[in-house]
Amino acid sequence: MRHLIIASLLAALPWAASAAPTWQTISSEPGKRIEIDRTSLKREGSTVQAQGRIVLEKELTDAKSGAGYRVIEAITRYDCNTRNANTIKRIFKKNENEVIREEEIKGSDLPVRTGTLDDKVLREVCRPPKESPAELAKKANEAAGELKAANDALLKKEMSKAEKPATIKASDVPAKEAEHGAIPSIRPNLKAATESVKETAPTPTPAPAPAKAVAPAKAATVVVHTTPAPAPKARKPARSEGYMLELTHSEPAAQHAQIHWAYDGAGAPENWPNLDPKNKVCAIGERQSPIDIKDGIKVDLEPIKFKYQPSTFRIVDNGHTVQVEVGEGSISLTGKTYELVQFHFHRPSEEKVNGQRFDMVVHLVHKSDDGQLAVVAVLLERGTENPFIQTLWNNMPLEKNMAVAPPTTTIDLNTLLPATRNYYTYMGSLTTPPCSEGVLWLVMKQPVQVSQDQINIFSRLYKNNARPIQPSGGRLIKEGR
Repeated sequence: MRHLIIASLLAALPWAASAAPTWQTISSEPGKRIEIDRTSLKREGSTVQAQGRIVLEKELTDAKSGAGYRVIEAITRYDCNTRNANTIKRIFKKNENEVIREEEIKGSDLPVRTGTLDDKVLREVCRPPKESPAELAKKANEAAGELKAANDALLKKEMSKAEKPATIKASDVPAKEAEHGAIPSIRPNLKAATESVKETAPTPTPAPAPAKAVAPAKAATVVVHTTPAPAPKARKPARSEGYMLELTHSEPAAQHAQIHWAYDGAGAPENWPNLDPKNKVCAIGERQSPIDIKDGIKVDLEPIKFKYQPSTFRIVDNGHTVQVEVGEGSISLTGKTYELVQFHFHRPSEEKVNGQRFDMVVHLVHKSDDGQLAVVAVLLERGTENPFIQTLWNNMPLEKNMAVAPPTTTIDLNTLLPATRNYYTYMGSLTTPPCSEGVLWLVMKQPVQVSQDQINIFSRLYKNNARPIQPSGGRLIKEGR
């Protein structure tokens, strides 16, 4: 009996009342299974936070702890409108119950590519929630109540009009208002109100509302009160001009409410940490990118396995760079596969090699199943025309944030890569806000040539979109020999 009482008390505690995860399989592939916890879904507008996990058939080794894991749980926010995702926490487990380690992630929103694991989760969590029968019945009752109230109000108004007919001067009240018993419109008729001021010149009233009608008593005429026209020297419009004009005059202040990050001016790199609290890593991080790649140790590095194939593409000028998304593509290194997310350009190259900058650089951004980013950097130097680059420039969008997706034109990323695939590697960060760290950098040693004309075309859009060099902080740099 005593044990039963203790058990019932424990069950009443708040932490005991939380629902256990209810895992639902949404995708099963060779070697892994993708699941989400339905009880974890939190919706706020177009954003959905969800907890998902990958269950692996074979155990992998965690690089940080050295322990083996087969389950990776992740808490991720998905934006259903923009199709972006941002993982905020990750949990590595040896099995269903044994936790190896947890990590909080301060990453940035990344686009979700079609066909990826994130895409499958996004499609699932962004489905409109199904309403229960009780919720449907509640909404039906509310709608019926609103309809009844509207009918009662209409009947009351018609009866009132029949009992108290009124003659309304057309010069005082717009025809549409007269038709509905001089009910003030939410969108005032500015022209009629102004003409009324000129004709009748009524005594000014302190009332800020535009074109307000006074209900009739015994008199048959409805009087419209407005404020007078502004004095000739006054610069502010009179309130009788209406709320839409007042909003117009407030627009300049709204335009400067937030400064967006950039490469010069008020949004320049030195100000990134001050623009948003999420960008504080840009100032306090100890593994920031780009760096001057020098004094690396020469070793036999494992070759990067590139798995690119000809594909159609989508190109956009996003206001910071020219960015391109393609179909399937990935790289493999140290037993891990990273799916290609997008690639983009910087001028000049963000990274230096032994103190030397290059004319441009292409950054190919990849992401693994466990959320780690790997960026392949291909340095570009002035030389002969590059057919791959020219295909992109031929389809350059005419406007910023207006994507172009040629239906039949294809590109092959293999033709962008240098003939010799040797590389430098180090751990760094994103080179744009929020400057998240833990990014694996793979910088190809052999540069690729582009023509001066091709460099000039990009310079017309971005003369300088490179973050300044960051301190290396004594971190280890490896160089393939």
